[in-house]
Amino acid sequence: MSLKVLIVEDEMIIARFIEYQLHSLYTGLELHIALTVDEVDQYMEQNTPDLVLCDIQLNDRLDGIELMEKYTATKHFSLIFITSYQSKGSIDRAAALCPENYIIKPLGENRLYAGTHMVIQRLQQQKDKNQAVEKLKTLTPAELNILKLIALRHTTKYIAESLFLSPYTIKNTRHRICRKLDLNEENNALLSWAIEHQHLLKF
Repeated sequence: MSLKVLIVEDEMIIARFIEYQLHSLYTGLELHIALTVDEVDQYMEQNTPDLVLCDIQLNDRLDGIELMEKYTATKHFSLIFITSYQSKGSIDRAAALCPENYIIKPLGENRLYAGTHMVIQRLQQQKDKNQAVEKLKTLTPAELNILKLIALRHTTKYIAESLFLSPYTIKNTRHRICRKLDLNEENNALLSWAIEHQHLLKF
């Protein structure tokens, strides 16, 4: 599942630059540009973004801070302000909304990367974790127990002997687990997944 990222910027050239750079820097992002307050309203009626990159100086009836105040009260998302404003007053107003970061224009690839990388990485890790937890909920207790043993790098033979089952039964169970976790059964995909998500398995 992709991260939903809303770019709020009233200058199309800058908005497209941000969109292009984010596409170049990251995978798994669903990007949407809103040039006006009305476009933000329309988007928010149908969606809740994971992250909003919002310019403070919007040439509209609301500035970026006022616009984000409107939605942070009712929706949960991470927020990064992008602006040429560096005054204490604007920073204090923005800080009241607890943004994840504050990126100063003019934008460049390095500045955009520095301002977004840790936020996007954390959001992607959290989304991956949530997806993994939901998939684990589809496993039966017996399948989960076998997955735990796989995470400990035990072989099919060892698992079968430990559980007093046949290797054939363990192999069939591995196939079912792969299907439920949407994994390719080749190249030790199940072992890699189990080791990577070992912290989610309750031993």
